[in-house]
Amino acid sequence: MRGAIGHSPAKRDLCMKPQLLTFGHDDSRVVVIDGFSQMTGHIRALAAALAPFPPATTYYPGLRRLITPDDTAAYAYAERLLEDAAPFIGGAFDVDAFDWLETSFSMVTRTAAELTPRQRAPHFDDTDPNHLAVLHYLSPTPGSGTAFFRHRATGIERVTEDNMPVLLDAMKREQAEAPQAGYILGSNAFFEQIGQVDAVPDRVTIYQGSLLHSGIIPSDMVLSDDPMTGRLTANLFVRGRTP
Repeated sequence: MRGAIGHSPAKRDLCMKPQLLTFGHDDSRVVVIDGFSQMTGHIRALAAALAPFPPATTYYPGLRRLITPDDTAAYAYAERLLEDAAPFIGGAFDVDAFDWLETSFSMVTRTAAELTPRQRAPHFDDTDPNHLAVLHYLSPTPGSGTAFFRHRATGIERVTEDNMPVLLDAMKREQAEAPQAGYILGSNAFFEQIGQVDAVPDRVTIYQGSLLHSGIIPSDMVLSDDPMTGRLTANLFVRGRTP
């Protein structure tokens, strides 16, 4: 799908409460929109109809179900989400259109003890600054969210093709001294947290995939594989196109 940055006001737009945040030395932009859909119960039911989800094939610590055009109702939800998000994408990230890359429903299910070293550290999705993540929080998970980080030794907040080798080499050297269990919660010896977005139900956040980030997963959070009770998010990726 190719999305154009154009939008006709809809009635539910009046319920949306957008904010533009900036994090870190780079003043990286992060969009937060509350009251986005007014239908999280319905969306969770769409996800439940696609359950059980398979294990994620990436470093994501849980289950991930890709949404395809064959998933008619879920795909229509994702299309509408991107249509409604388009003005915010264009306004915050200076793009005039975007390509829709991928959408999934995701659930964190791995315990702290089950995490691999890569899952215990912040990560990035892509080095392209126009690669954007659109994240829709769908469940009430108090204390959860998404955190953004600066790597202390290198000062890197946003990963590029040029600085990626430096970051990966430094992280490899630090791995032996890194915490041996648990999700990263706040700053530690190797990463400084520079911002966070709380996981409020029906909140959408949009950010560059090149930012170092990690899910905030509190130790008492329910790690369920049931979309109606667990930490369910919709994860969409787009690539912005500039004039």
